[in-house]
Amino acid sequence: MNDPLKPPSALGRFFGWLRRPSGMSLVSLLVIGAVAGIIFWAGFNEVLHATSTDAFCISCHELKDQPYVEYQETPHYKNRSGVRAGCADCHVPRDFVPKLIRKVEATKEVWGHFTGIISTPEKFEAMRMKMAQVEWESMKASNSRECRECHAWDAMAKAKQRPKAQRNHEKAQKEGNTCIDCHKGVAHLLPKEYEPPEEGTKDSPIIE
Repeated sequence: MNDPLKPPSALGRFFGWLRRPSGMSLVSLLVIGAVAGIIFWAGFNEVLHATSTDAFCISCHELKDQPYVEYQETPHYKNRSGVRAGCADCHVPRDFVPKLIRKVEATKEVWGHFTGIISTPEKFEAMRMKMAQVEWESMKASNSRECRECHAWDAMAKAKQRPKAQRNHEKAQKEGNTCIDCHKGVAHLLPKEYEPPEEGTKDSPIIE
């Protein structure tokens, strides 16, 4: 039984303050709520942005020492036009809801970091095929959504492409293929277990 003479706890005083009628006007409360909401939203977006930078991604040595090194040797990192696709450009959706879903999914990767699943080059290579398959399946399911943020059929100057690329792109467009069906291994090394289909068939990798 509560002692009526005992001073209320800090938590009790807080809930008591919530129950008391406020001396502030409705307008004041709305303004305070709006400002608090803006501050929260700005902070939340800043966290989303900060956790999508290359610097954040390679703060884990597993990513810095292998995938990032491989990526630096590809046209996605350095090319004649000077346009660079960072980690998030390929692995984090731009739309808000898909981005949130991806961030939640990424907690498994954080768990993997702290449990040392791929903490050494040997462990990383042993898991490379499984990790690649997860990414390929995700890209396939989204119709290569992140690729299409930069690459679009109607933006291609096909006359400037090599004849082989022109044929492959025309065929892929007619058959409804998506980017990752053919362009595996364009930013990271293919797993040693990967066996490419015969050239010219669907899912045949193109590394150019």
